[in-house]
Amino acid sequence: MSDKKSLITETVRKGYPITDKELRQIQMIQVEMISEVDRICKKCNIHYCISAGTQLGAIRHKGFIPWDDDADIAFLRSEYEKFRKACETELDKERFYFQDYRNTYGYRWGYGKIRRKGTEFIRLNQEHMPYEQGIFIDIMPYDNVPDAFILRKIHNVICFVYRKCFWAPVGQMQSSGIEKWFYQWMAKIPDKKLYHSFDKFYSKCNKKKTKRIRIYGLPVPGKENGYLRTCFTKLIPTKFEHIEVMGMKNYDAYLSYKYGNYMELPPMEKRKVHPVSRLKL
Repeated sequence: MSDKKSLITETVRKGYPITDKELRQIQMIQVEMISEVDRICKKCNIHYCISAGTQLGAIRHKGFIPWDDDADIAFLRSEYEKFRKACETELDKERFYFQDYRNTYGYRWGYGKIRRKGTEFIRLNQEHMPYEQGIFIDIMPYDNVPDAFILRKIHNVICFVYRKCFWAPVGQMQSSGIEKWFYQWMAKIPDKKLYHSFDKFYSKCNKKKTKRIRIYGLPVPGKENGYLRTCFTKLIPTKFEHIEVMGMKNYDAYLSYKYGNYMELPPMEKRKVHPVSRLKL
């Protein structure tokens, strides 16, 4: 198997040509932000865990997936709201800032981000978005998925519509034909109306605890349309790079559902990073 450097070097990248050294610098900045999340959560008794590629990286690589350029932190909705509020007073604002649609004009995502001040990580086709885009980690709220099969399928369609509405200002920049027309139409939906509707939707869905949960603003794999709640509630200290964070005790169930044979490295063409147009470290 190739060494770590060659895995990074051979990864296909588009846009700004991020070097191996720059990618590692990005990852170390993200470790600072993960440590800050962990510090705030311990101080404020907020439950979180690493997820997605960050959980996979912890298990398979004991840190970042070599070609990964972001990190994912998961919260149940109630814990996400606690964390969001805690950031107003506890976040080290000399180094970081928190973004979500309630505090950032023009922000069109259904989840939050913590970014590093003094940096830039401008995604391709997002140059026109009217907010700062520093190096980031994703702060992901997980909401209920209906237990009944039919309701779950209907719910999945509604999540799909919200996701496309969120994505529309970017989608209209990188699509064509009828798809571009639809994105242009959805992009005209006023932010306040979109998020007022979204707030009502997730509030209604979270009234009763369910077996499975998901991020409403992102697609989920599999016919179940959601992840087992217990994966996000039974947590253990987990090594990630040189720090210790909270990870999933039953990571195998989560990673198997999300990635299949997660210990097998993907082919080179699938080792993707976010294409960027501008980078400042």
